[in-house]
Amino acid sequence: MVEAQLEALNFPDAPHMVTAAFPGPRAQEALALSARTESMARGGGRMPVVMDRAFGVTFKDPDGNTFIDLSAGVGVSSVGRCHPKVVAAMRQQSESLMHSMEVNSTRRTELAAKISEIMPEGLRGNCITYFAQSGSDALEAAVKFAKRVTGRHQIIAFHGAYHGVWHASGSLTTGTAYRKGFGPFMAGVIHAPYPYAYRFPFDTTHKSAEQVAGEYVDYLLNTPYTGADDVAAVIVEPVQGEGGYVPPAPEFLQLLHKACDKSGALLIVDEVQAGAGRTGKMWAVEHSGVKPDMLTFGKGMGGDVPMAGLVMRADLAEKIPDGSAPNTFAANSVSAAVSLANIALLQDPELNLVERAHHLGLEAQERIRGFNSPFVGEVRGRGLMIGIELVEDRATKEPLSREHLGQLMAYLTSHGVLMIPCGRYTNVMRVMPSLTIPRQLLHKALDIFGDALRTL
Repeated sequence: MVEAQLEALNFPDAPHMVTAAFPGPRAQEALALSARTESMARGGGRMPVVMDRAFGVTFKDPDGNTFIDLSAGVGVSSVGRCHPKVVAAMRQQSESLMHSMEVNSTRRTELAAKISEIMPEGLRGNCITYFAQSGSDALEAAVKFAKRVTGRHQIIAFHGAYHGVWHASGSLTTGTAYRKGFGPFMAGVIHAPYPYAYRFPFDTTHKSAEQVAGEYVDYLLNTPYTGADDVAAVIVEPVQGEGGYVPPAPEFLQLLHKACDKSGALLIVDEVQAGAGRTGKMWAVEHSGVKPDMLTFGKGMGGDVPMAGLVMRADLAEKIPDGSAPNTFAANSVSAAVSLANIALLQDPELNLVERAHHLGLEAQERIRGFNSPFVGEVRGRGLMIGIELVEDRATKEPLSREHLGQLMAYLTSHGVLMIPCGRYTNVMRVMPSLTIPRQLLHKALDIFGDALRTL
């Protein structure tokens, strides 16, 4: 019954290509216009894909080609694009109030109360939300507020981290494309190893990558002469996103929490990509049982519209001066109404989308491993946040070449499947569809991916 409901929320012909060549003539015109008029500093500007209409996990380009989207707008469309209940909420709200600047509004306040209800233990019922417009904004606020609350200035982040691209957030992010030529960055940032076990640089004969990485942060925070003597916060992704979709064992966050407690530093979890049910729990940090001091959210919480924020313990929020961080467009009433509709769908007991993501993710991982491709080095993930690390050689772990990646991407898009890569070598393909993806569409898309691997 649920599968039939979810299937009805998509274009029925996906995937279906109608043009003889891809991209088709109308898409080519749109791409040419974009190249002349838009900055290509955005991430997907050079991709040959143009979206014209979307429904659920499917979309059509200007030529009428129909695609299955395994990217969910980089984890944004948690309940699928243009869900009827979301559209209804948007329409209804837009007829009564949209922008309210930063004064109180009914939808904004209602959303803040709902967020408090769905937070992980430690924040649930005892937190204050600062609304923002993007994940980068939320991380900027997290750094600013952590410094104010603790009176300290250093921040520990991790190798492979992506926390945004502005000043403070960009200083925490480690991707070369986001940093090279843009310095100098914010002072006081210390980067430590993330437990990326597949490519971990240290010996794990006697200890797991999680133990080594967690104990190293404890050493930094709680040992003299490390230079980390004024740390305000440790900021961590519970599942690393752009760094390669790396899901550490719960022990890692548990060790970080203990180390922060000893030193007086705050533990801030960045749930912008991993949150909103994607990993099989509402928040990825819940897999570890750790109680964070602050949590950032974004992407899937707003779905089709911008919505992000920072949630902090109430006692910490009391130390932030009134009026010290204005944000004109944050928690626009339409965005708040849409976010409330998204949350209601994620919590719908009939759909059971969060738990379904857990089971569907296990199915997907098993199916991918069943391809037995020599180019698949590792399949990993939690829920519908799955990374497929592609290599030229399993023994040496040499990352997939740019030539092969281009060949793979061309096959996928020309056969109606959108997947986007990530990782330190851009060799990790992501399976991160909307949580509403019908099982049969997921299997169709993965089978096309399997076909693409066989062309390499």
